[in-house]
Amino acid sequence: MSHLNGSYYGPAIPPPRKSYRRGGGGGGGLSCCCGCIFGCCGCIFDCILGIICKILTTIIVIVVIVGLLFWLIVRPNVLKFHVTDAALNQFSYANNTLRYDLALNISVRNPNRRVGIYYDSVEAVALYQDVRFASRTLEPFFQHSKNTTLLSPVFKGQRVAPLSAEQGSKLEEEKGSGVYSIDAKLFMTVRFKFWWFKMGSVKPKIRCDLHVPLKSSNGTHHDAAFRDTECGWDYKRWWWFH
Repeated sequence: MSHLNGSYYGPAIPPPRKSYRRGGGGGGGLSCCCGCIFGCCGCIFDCILGIICKILTTIIVIVVIVGLLFWLIVRPNVLKFHVTDAALNQFSYANNTLRYDLALNISVRNPNRRVGIYYDSVEAVALYQDVRFASRTLEPFFQHSKNTTLLSPVFKGQRVAPLSAEQGSKLEEEKGSGVYSIDAKLFMTVRFKFWWFKMGSVKPKIRCDLHVPLKSSNGTHHDAAFRDTECGWDYKRWWWFH
């Protein structure tokens, strides 16, 4: 038995069989993959949100700094309007028709040191008890810094202007006193010039509440003289004048 003379290790051991798991193992891999995808999406969203917040914060800080520097350099001041004189030579009402002869002197003061103003359009309007009876278009002009300009609109003519019973009663009352409550408004389109920069146009409204004495036939006032009257803004929508 010569074949028994060598070493004998028994029969060959077959290689292990490969097993493939279906269901649980595959599902776990897919869940892990999906978790990674959703995690990346959340990370990207957080990054984008953080970038947007930083950009907005930077913009706000820049705007505040620029606005503060601009205010410190320019030191803007509100324009001032005064009616320095008013002459009412005629103011009569009959047959729903108002006859008038009114002349005004309106001073416009630009107190700013570094800002000039373009008055591209100026319309002066006269009203009695909120009834518009006359208007005049004035010449456009440029106003230099630290300058006062005088506007002199003249309203003369007649206008059909039906008044209510209350308005008619008020008119008779003022006719007795010889002093009439007349409002003057200025509708303007203006632009500002700062050094060589020209800013966009804005449209302010100025209102002047006047008490104007009627001159008698010899050119004198009835009992009172006109007093210098400061005008106000009909509305303040300009950041410039806040």
